Amino acid sequence: MVLPGSCLHTIFRERARRAPESIALSTSTQTMSYRELDARSDRLAGRLTELGVGPDVLVGLCARRSPEAIVGMLGILKAGGAYVPIDPAYPAERIEYLLADSAAPIVVAAKDTAKVIGGRHASVVWIEGDEVVADTAAMKPGDSRRRSEATGDDLAYVIYTSGSTGRPKGVAVEHRNVVRLFEQTAAWFHFDHRDTWALFHSLSFDFSVWEIWGALLYGGRLVLLPEMTSRSPALLTALIRSEEVTVLNQTPSAFHQLLTVMFAAKNGDEGSADTTLRLVVFGGERLEPRMLAPWVDRHGDRRPALVNMYGITETTVHCTYRRITSADVQSNGASPIGVPIPDLRVYLMDGDGNSVPDGVPGEMYIAGGGVTRGYLNRPALTADRFVSAMTEKGRERLYRSGDRAVRLPDGELAYLGRVDDQLKVRGYRIEPGEIEQCLSETSGVARAVVTPRDFGGGDVRLVAYLLPAGGADADDGARLVAAAERHALTKLPRHLRPSVYKVVTEIPMTLQGKVDRDALGK
Repeated sequence: MVLPGSCLHTIFRERARRAPESIALSTSTQTMSYRELDARSDRLAGRLTELGVGPDVLVGLCARRSPEAIVGMLGILKAGGAYVPIDPAYPAERIEYLLADSAAPIVVAAKDTAKVIGGRHASVVWIEGDEVVADTAAMKPGDSRRRSEATGDDLAYVIYTSGSTGRPKGVAVEHRNVVRLFEQTAAWFHFDHRDTWALFHSLSFDFSVWEIWGALLYGGRLVLLPEMTSRSPALLTALIRSEEVTVLNQTPSAFHQLLTVMFAAKNGDEGSADTTLRLVVFGGERLEPRMLAPWVDRHGDRRPALVNMYGITETTVHCTYRRITSADVQSNGASPIGVPIPDLRVYLMDGDGNSVPDGVPGEMYIAGGGVTRGYLNRPALTADRFVSAMTEKGRERLYRSGDRAVRLPDGELAYLGRVDDQLKVRGYRIEPGEIEQCLSETSGVARAVVTPRDFGGGDVRLVAYLLPAGGADADDGARLVAAAERHALTKLPRHLRPSVYKVVTEIPMTLQGKVDRDALGK
């Protein structure tokens, strides 16, 4: 299926032209039509164009899941720029890092984030309802010769992912990367104007790209979840029913919590699992199909369809597709991730870069239309992870994922885990080195090691092990933990903060001289 345009905003404009009175956005208190969303984002785009925004100009976007966030996103894209999401829930130091690293000349911000972003950037365009107010103190008029209309090869967004060196890295994604994602998966999902999507994830997590544009590129409705609803399975269950959501996207951990609430009541009671869902898409972390047994026992595996999609920010949200069946739920095998999206190719290679035969585990290298431009201002890292290699297609540009998989006899892929120490917890890709470096800055901590721990039922949390700089008794240990918790609170976003802290007398090592993370949990 070919969408009507090469850029996200041009396709949206066409949807708005064809059905202007259709509802584009819903919250608990208001709705916004495609016509109104188009008009509001046009006003913002005009102001940003006057201020010099054009193709490949990065613009910060600081907003919660609100109409202002979507107006801001569309306005930035219509001006030709690329948005850099900045979650207002992030600690101040993290926000300042993103602003400095991206060097975005302008920030678009919702008025309700004034306490977060105010005073941290010289050039802010504030949006609230119909209002677009620019703080022009440090702005200069734009170059009238600048090409303001983006093309498919221009940047759409830069999303930051966790960095192994302790510094997050921005992934630069072009319009064409996202548009082809929906074109190439259309035959599987059949999205259209009758779908209602829930925006469950933060704009800083690329699952939100799938949620937002899955609705707006097809003329559907996007329901914006308050943070409280996204954190409460009971409230989310009620919203899915009341808003008649048809497409839900979840990490396995989040869905497991949702299952607990949906099946808490008996059949026919208010807490029952009956919904209008036609599709549940899993992503962000490893799926163990057995966790879906209660759902499949009640609903079967046909409606809603349950789909597992492996993906990476660097290859544009999703890479593979696997419809989960009742047979999968009964299996004890590896996590099935299925087949590549039609315009992608997944190669499995050993440590020397040689292809491995079917049935032999290897590192996943991805090629094709989803492979992004690379890392913002990180040429060495880009060269290391985005490599050129000869394949059966000739010389291709590949992304070296760091994930291990095996190709099964039927040609499908099964996910095996990370090659390195990178983690996925509650859908977020996490480099433990970033958290460890932060915690090691705490006075009295000689070293910190962070590992995931399953507390049962798919509840995976981060555990931090702290090695004191000197001997520590019980009181010293409690003080050290308290200091580390305070430091994490001021330095790290919520999803990077450990849930449990433990003081240890030594850090166990493997024979290869690496931290024995498995031994730490015993």
